[in-house]
Amino acid sequence: MKEEIFKMDFPTEIIQEGKVKVLVPKLKEFVKSPSEYAPSKAPVFYNPVMELNRDIAVLASQAYQRTLNREITVCEPLAGCGIRGIRFATEVEGVEKVVINDINAKAFQLASYNVRMNELSERVVVKKEDANFLLGSYGAPRKRFDVIDIDPFGCPVPYLDSAIRALRNSGLLILTATDMAPLCGVHPKACIRKYGGKPLRTEYCHELAVRLLAGSLAMTAAKYEMGINIIFSHSTDHYVRIYATAKYGAKKGNENVKNMGYILHCFKCLHRETAKGLFLIEHSGKCSECGSKISVAGPLWLGKLFDGQFCELVQKEVKRRAFKQGKKIRKIFTLIENEVEAPITYYVVDKLCDTLNLPVPPVKKVIAALEERGFQAVLTHFNSTGIRSNASASDMKELLLKIVRDEW
Repeated sequence: MKEEIFKMDFPTEIIQEGKVKVLVPKLKEFVKSPSEYAPSKAPVFYNPVMELNRDIAVLASQAYQRTLNREITVCEPLAGCGIRGIRFATEVEGVEKVVINDINAKAFQLASYNVRMNELSERVVVKKEDANFLLGSYGAPRKRFDVIDIDPFGCPVPYLDSAIRALRNSGLLILTATDMAPLCGVHPKACIRKYGGKPLRTEYCHELAVRLLAGSLAMTAAKYEMGINIIFSHSTDHYVRIYATAKYGAKKGNENVKNMGYILHCFKCLHRETAKGLFLIEHSGKCSECGSKISVAGPLWLGKLFDGQFCELVQKEVKRRAFKQGKKIRKIFTLIENEVEAPITYYVVDKLCDTLNLPVPPVKKVIAALEERGFQAVLTHFNSTGIRSNASASDMKELLLKIVRDEW
């Protein structure tokens, strides 16, 4: 391609990510103090920290494409500079067409240039529409997408209805939520308003965040007589992310409702339990272990957050590629593969020891002690000192006391 002379009316630079080169805002030019969040200050949104997010999206989309064994269509309705959609078109084999969109005129110009620079004009369509309007225009049966990736700055819920209607049967919907303060219980009213469920500020709040997002998706899909299957999810840095396939059918939608429920947590003894169903009617409101007041999170998704077979397929893709953050990606998937069949929620060793006023033993020693007693015990990607186990909170405390007594 003959080099095109192209200039935006703000500072830019060319960066390489994965197999593509794109023109992006020169972020350091838009901040006046270290505390400012550079991506939101630039005229076009671009966040270099989300490279890992985009890497995993490429891997997961490729694994999904291989399960279909045919060409797929992809939509990114909130594209910014277009880097994600361009990477889908370049790095995922079997992509027939990608539609990238941003209502921001400067983003549209920049994304259009990046598509041309990467010689993808025949397979990547750039639009300048409201995201919901764009998705709505692809809601007819033969126009729908195989993959839709919604990666907003904040909450993805405003786009769920139109995204679900624009998704093919068995299509893959990928969602990011970056508004962690509401999801983790700092602003509970905002979470209830946006996601339809109450959060809690527990040590496992990042798992609750994923389950609240998944619950919002499940109930939205059920309205359209569709069922979802969460095949992968992760919590990284400042966001949570879910990958869900959706199937048509009222019975599938009913299954969504059956997977909804509540997590009950005692802040005094750290006991936790689950209660299935959209309505929490029969619970006494007291902790079954210590009799203190019980706190409730939900309604939220109580179904699986990972599919073992899909994680294996993604691991195969990881081995085929060389990403800058390949080591971190492999670690995330190795941890998650062990979490697939593990119990809901996890214990954070530091938190338990703090409650008991004990020194913190090595996590590996705690896992070994749990396994010696016949309990299930695996690490979690949600927290570096988190352990998923079928042991009760009282079992955990007793075990920690014994470990510390034996050691010290």
